[in-house]
Amino acid sequence: PPPGPVCNRSFDLYACWGDAVPNSTATVPCPWYLPWYHRVQGGVVARRCGPDGRWVTDDSGRPWQDNSQCEDLAQVQPLQRQAWLLEQFRLLYTVGYSLSLVALVVALLLLLLLRRLRCTRNLIHANLFVSFALRAGAILTRDALLPHGHGHPLQLLGMQRVTLTGRRRTTRGDTHGVSGTSSGSVSPAHRARAGPGRLFLLRLLVATSGRRCVPAFLLLGWGVPVLFVVPWVVLRYLYENEGCWERNEKVAVWWVIRCPILVAVAVNFVVFVRIVRILVAKVRAHQVSRGDTRLRLARSTLTLIPLLGVHEVVFALAGEGEGGGGLRLARLCLHLLLTSAQGLVVSVLYCFTNKEVQAEVRRGWQRCRL
Repeated sequence: PPPGPVCNRSFDLYACWGDAVPNSTATVPCPWYLPWYHRVQGGVVARRCGPDGRWVTDDSGRPWQDNSQCEDLAQVQPLQRQAWLLEQFRLLYTVGYSLSLVALVVALLLLLLLRRLRCTRNLIHANLFVSFALRAGAILTRDALLPHGHGHPLQLLGMQRVTLTGRRRTTRGDTHGVSGTSSGSVSPAHRARAGPGRLFLLRLLVATSGRRCVPAFLLLGWGVPVLFVVPWVVLRYLYENEGCWERNEKVAVWWVIRCPILVAVAVNFVVFVRIVRILVAKVRAHQVSRGDTRLRLARSTLTLIPLLGVHEVVFALAGEGEGGGGLRLARLCLHLLLTSAQGLVVSVLYCFTNKEVQAEVRRGWQRCRL
């Protein structure tokens, strides 16, 4: 090595650097192993050696380097467009969860504060609202705590290197809010859950009363998920405790929580089919006109779809897929839209448009005016 302080030779898993004197810029040819090397073989990678004989670092603490001449622009531009599009998806679900959270809190306060609304059915609805509110609050809190631009949890397009503003950065074509494996799967946070209400509704349709089963349904709805979440947390902490748990690269650990999610989606769909069949039989038994039958059945079915998260079945059957193709991005956008707005739709259908709730709100308003 040359006399005096020098920036030490090193290999950073990208390029091999020799010793460099202070206050100088070191350059090496683009790595030969790049798949597009024939298009960038005349380019160089650059680093700066500081006056103290240390490599100049960037904001993340890693040595700064400029590998813009070694990037394949044919790949960079599509990734930048995908990153911008996914950022819009983040804004979309942020608005959806924010509206859902506000609506759910208001609906929950109405059910708890108005005494005449305290019944078994509204108790089930209140538990449903709490579960959706916790999910929305958790996702919004996580996005607020994670620094923007570092460690985005939306691992949807795989880890790919993109050069921006002359320095090497690692971008994953993602934004906040949806975790995934390197192939891009959706996190448990965005999965729908219907709580104990689905079984309670089925019990009411099949039997004469479901009130005696409410404690068991509540224990089932809030207790069973703990049996899977706790082992997943332990395994995650022991074997994949990296970052903010926004990536799921260890397939075995990911399937510990993914399997019960898929089972819950399947159970919801089975319950949905059984309830629809019972509704069809009950509507036909009233001997109403054919048009009225279809209208009432359609109305009942549409109100059950957001309650039971039936849209999750479509996404589960479609699979996670890989890459960032147009079909995959469209499916992701639809999934985030439906999932984030699910709490808003449920609160509107089962609280704000409920005639009993509207009547109680009017009575309370009149008493306040008097």
